Amino acid sequence: MKNLKKLTILHSNDLHGDFLAEQVDENLIGGVSRLSGYVNKVRNEEKNVIYTISGDMFRGSLIDSEFQGISTIEIMNLLAPDVVTLGNHEVDYGLAHLLFIEKCATFPIINANMYLKLNGVRLFRSHFIKEIDGMRVLFIGILTQDVLASTKNEGLIGTMVDINDAAQEVGKICDAYRTTDIDFTVLLTHIGFEEDKKLAAALDPAWGVDIIIGGHSHTLLSEPCEVAGIPIVQAAIGTDQIGRFDIMVDADNNCIDSYTWQCIPITADNCPRDTALEEVINKYKDVTDKKYGRILTRFPRAYTHPRRNMETELGDLMAEGMREQLGVDLVLLASGSIRKPALGPIVTLKDYMEIFPFGDPVYSFILTGEQLRRVVKYMLREESFLDSEHNEWYQFSRGFCCEFDRPTHSILSLRMNGREVEDGDRFTVAMQRYHFLSIGEFLGIPREEIEKNGQPLEVATKCPNVLEEYFTSHELVKYDGEPRLIIRE
Repeated sequence: MKNLKKLTILHSNDLHGDFLAEQVDENLIGGVSRLSGYVNKVRNEEKNVIYTISGDMFRGSLIDSEFQGISTIEIMNLLAPDVVTLGNHEVDYGLAHLLFIEKCATFPIINANMYLKLNGVRLFRSHFIKEIDGMRVLFIGILTQDVLASTKNEGLIGTMVDINDAAQEVGKICDAYRTTDIDFTVLLTHIGFEEDKKLAAALDPAWGVDIIIGGHSHTLLSEPCEVAGIPIVQAAIGTDQIGRFDIMVDADNNCIDSYTWQCIPITADNCPRDTALEEVINKYKDVTDKKYGRILTRFPRAYTHPRRNMETELGDLMAEGMREQLGVDLVLLASGSIRKPALGPIVTLKDYMEIFPFGDPVYSFILTGEQLRRVVKYMLREESFLDSEHNEWYQFSRGFCCEFDRPTHSILSLRMNGREVEDGDRFTVAMQRYHFLSIGEFLGIPREEIEKNGQPLEVATKCPNVLEEYFTSHELVKYDGEPRLIIRE
C-alpha cells in the first residue's frame, strides 16, 4: 500500500507592490488583504499548506517606491510566505539595500545562483527545506543573467550565465541532499515561462525535481505545462489571483502520485479580508495619499498604453514631453517603464508616480543618421513583435516618423521633422541611463561606437522629474496624434 500524503502549495509571483483591491465593474478584485484571507483560509482548512512567492515582490506601487521596499517587507511579513525567491526587481533599490531588506524579512529568501564575481560566494541561501507532516520539501531559487540585467551596472555581481548552467547548479544542490530523505523538490524560478520549459528539459530526472513554480513573464495559465514530466506553473501578475496545487505525494518513492492545479481568483466570494493586514497597508496609504494627492495636469481624455511592443498614444505623449523639456532632437522612452495601461484624464502625482516609477537619470548622446537607421531596424526585428511582457521596445518623440515593411524587414522611409534622414546627419538623443548602458543589448549598437560621436552627458538626475515638471507647467496636456511608426504588414 502506498504511503501517500497530501500537500497543498499556494503560489504567487510578480506581486509588484499590488497591495490594494481594484474596482472591476461592480466588484473589488485582488488586493493583499483578500489574498492573505485566502491563504489563511486554506491554512485552516488543509493540514499541509505551503505558500511561496516566485520573485518581484517590489516595484509597481507608490507604497512600495516611497518606502524603498521596507513597507513591502512589513506587509509580506504579515502575509507570511513560507519561502520566497528573488526576482529582477528585488535589486531595483540597489544590492546593499536588498541585503538590508533581507534582514528585515521573517521568511527565507532564496537564490542559488547570484554570487560575487570576486570569489564566487553566493549572496543568499541557495535553498530551503520545509519540514511538514514528516515530509521534507526542498525549495531551490533560480535567476539567470538575462533577467538580472540591472546588476550588470553593479559590476561585482553575476549569475549563472544560461539555463544549462542554472540546471547544473540545481543538480549540485539536489546531489548534496541525495543521502537525505527529501520527499519533494520544487524549483522557484524567476526566468519566464519559455525559459522554465527549457530548464525543465535540461534537468536530469535523477535529480528528482517535481514541479517548477515560475514568474517574470506574467503568464496566466488555464492548466500546468508539463515538460519532461515536470508540471510548470505561474499565476500571472499581482494579487488578482493565486495558484493552487493539491498534490498527493508518494512518500516512499519521493515523487508525485497525482495532483490538481487551478488559478483561484481573489474575490469577495471566496476570499475573506485580513483586517489586521489592512491596518498596516492603510498606515502607508495615508502617508502616500497626503503626499502625492495633488493634481499635476489634465488630459482631454485618458490616454492608453495597452501593451509594450507597439506605439502607444501615452508613450508618444510622454516621450514628447521629455523632448520638449530637455531640448533634444529625439527621445527614446523605454516602453516597459510605463507600468499601467492608461493615465488620465485627471493626473495626480500619485497616478503619475505609479505609472512611471523608475527614477534613473537621463543621458543624452549623439547618433548619426546611419546609426539611427540601424537602431530602429534592430528594435523592429521580428522577435520584438512577439506578445511578451519583456520585449525591449521604445516610444518616440514628435518629429520622428519611420515607415517599415515588416515582411522584408526593411525601412521604407525614415524622417525627422519632415525631412528624410541621411547617413551623415547628427541627432541629439536622450534615453534613460539603464537603457543607455545596455544599448548594445537592447538596440544592437555598441556604446563604444556611440561615444566616438562625443561624450554622453547626464542631462537629468531623475527621469520622472522631467515629465513631472512638464505636466505641472501645462494646464492641459494633449496628445499630438502624429504617428511615429507606420508598420506595413
